[in-house]
Amino acid sequence: MPRQYSIEKTRNIGIIAHIDAGKTTVSERVLFYTGVSHKIGEVHTGDTVMDWMEQERERGITITSAATTAFWTPTYHNHDKKFEHRINLIDTPGHIDFTVEVKRSLRVLDGAVVVFDGVAGVEPQSETNWRYADDYKVPRICFINKLDRAGASFEKSFQSILDRLTPNAYPIQLPIGSESDFKGVVNLLENKAYLFEGEHGEKINEVPIPADMAADVEKHRHDLIEKIAENDDAVMSAYLDGKEISLDDLRKTLRKATIANTIVPVMCGSALKNKGVQFMLDAVIEFLPSPADLPPVKAHDEKSGEEVEIKLVDEASFTGLAFKIATDPFVGNLAFVRVYSGILKRGSYVYNSTKGEPERIGRIVRMHANDREEVEEIYSGEIAAIVGLKQTTTGDTLCEESKPVILEKITFPEPVIGLRIEPKTKADQEKMGIALHRLAEEDPTFRVAGDNETGETIISGMGELHLEIIVDRMKREFNVDANVGRPQVAYKETIMAEADGEGKYIKQSGGRGQYGHAKVHVKPLERGTGFVFLDEIKGGSIPKEFINPTEKGIREALDKGIVAGYPVVDVEVALYDGSFHEVDSSEAAFKIAGSMAFQDAAKKAKPVILEPIMKIQIIVPENFMGETTGNVNSKRGRIESMEDRPGLKVVNCKIPLSEMFGYATELRSMTQGRGSFTMEFDHYEPAPNNVAQQIIEGKKR
Repeated sequence: MPRQYSIEKTRNIGIIAHIDAGKTTVSERVLFYTGVSHKIGEVHTGDTVMDWMEQERERGITITSAATTAFWTPTYHNHDKKFEHRINLIDTPGHIDFTVEVKRSLRVLDGAVVVFDGVAGVEPQSETNWRYADDYKVPRICFINKLDRAGASFEKSFQSILDRLTPNAYPIQLPIGSESDFKGVVNLLENKAYLFEGEHGEKINEVPIPADMAADVEKHRHDLIEKIAENDDAVMSAYLDGKEISLDDLRKTLRKATIANTIVPVMCGSALKNKGVQFMLDAVIEFLPSPADLPPVKAHDEKSGEEVEIKLVDEASFTGLAFKIATDPFVGNLAFVRVYSGILKRGSYVYNSTKGEPERIGRIVRMHANDREEVEEIYSGEIAAIVGLKQTTTGDTLCEESKPVILEKITFPEPVIGLRIEPKTKADQEKMGIALHRLAEEDPTFRVAGDNETGETIISGMGELHLEIIVDRMKREFNVDANVGRPQVAYKETIMAEADGEGKYIKQSGGRGQYGHAKVHVKPLERGTGFVFLDEIKGGSIPKEFINPTEKGIREALDKGIVAGYPVVDVEVALYDGSFHEVDSSEAAFKIAGSMAFQDAAKKAKPVILEPIMKIQIIVPENFMGETTGNVNSKRGRIESMEDRPGLKVVNCKIPLSEMFGYATELRSMTQGRGSFTMEFDHYEPAPNNVAQQIIEGKKR
């Protein structure tokens, strides 16, 4: 079957934003205007297409990113089929606990629409998502939403983008009217004004630019054209000669600048009131890249490790990245795959180069939220889901066995909070293991581990809501009832100084003995580096075959901890000397010696407990400001900045996670239910002595 849509007419885009900025509402309008759905779903009535999970509809938040495909002809082509484009759209969550969904979606998308709340402007999660998009160099369009709300201001929201995200943002539209009078937009490129009429804003009427906006439009249009001209020599010389630049040239140059990330176009509207979404879709087609506009993807040859370029053409050998695993109640495991080159056919065999395993492609489906459409093959630049992969997990590369390459993996944040969990009945016991395994496959920020001392199961995740949803999904999707303990902070340990240590394991008890002897040097590393092992053995004082077991022993000692049994991070361990016995030395003996040597060195190297520090934004009415800041100080918090919003104060601060349990209730009671806060992980830092002492005693109990 030939390709229906050329690669130039394909767009892979994501919608990203802070929680409650209106991403899902924007996605629902996109589905309505593109004809995918004939009724507009609303978050507040719980009938959205993109938020299809029961938990999402109950809570009115997005938990898992949903993918769909829509088709759009830009409005100025009056629905001429020749100009129709295919848009693969992913609606991502805004809550920090589900940040993994945003990160892995941005890894495979070519462009993004960043939605902002017209009242709040840039919020904490907008910044985090923007940084992820920067990491993957994803071209963006900004859409300032909710301009119909009381207190909404396009200027203030736009200024917050300039101040906190990028100086390269330029409006390509201005709103006509504000708050409840918001009724249309001025297109600065065309220098024309439009109003949205009809029941769902589907009628777009051109009107004269309002007289009171003329000077403002003139100024912004001048700045925009000047900035566009900087991105093309021919346009620049025409601009300097005072010539009128054609609309076609302006569009082409702005497209080039957006793809190069030198300009971020800013648009405006109100998705709930059906204003501005069609123009946003036009901009997705006009300014965001097709897969063909982007440079070749870099990968590494599996055998030689050399860097190779993956060219985005159907004729090349197949290469794809599995960026998300989902459990579907009807078809089992689904692996979402972005195809970077070649064609993937149903029933064919591929090679998972990350795991070194062959995989058979059972069925290929295009997802429309939770509906599936079977397809025979997918082409380069497309996104689809594969049914029936056995070994593949998030971030694995799939390719042809004759040309094995490995694409760059996706890195995920570490979990910061844990819960003890146990099955309610014997029948639940077996099912719980399967359910937890399936959920951990799906979500790389969710971990399952056993506590060796107590034999209990501990699940860890990004926050209380994250774990609450996991337990809820276990009950609904896998019919597993479980008892859950109190949330616990995921502390870590590290060292603050350098030290040497020695471990000697000698056991003589008739017959062959055991002998292992290792000397190590430990040294602290920067936060977030992890563990580094150096083999500095000279002159064969420890034979080659015992180096690996020694490292294994050290790694096991890291997991057991030094001070209070928490995992040790950010250390470098150099194995520099030791001795062995011709007969009695064995791998097991050196494993124990390595573990003893590390313990010995680490105890001398000023070990400390690290606690997770959270970045928090608290929004309260002005008259509760004093009480709120006093409360932050009592929680060992550091206030970093304060801002004003109409009638509200915004406090940005950092507080240890251990002080934040139950804070939602506390804040509500302090502010008569009118305060709110958002929280995300920021970094680990050493806990003060008195707190460390409490942690150690708590662990002993």
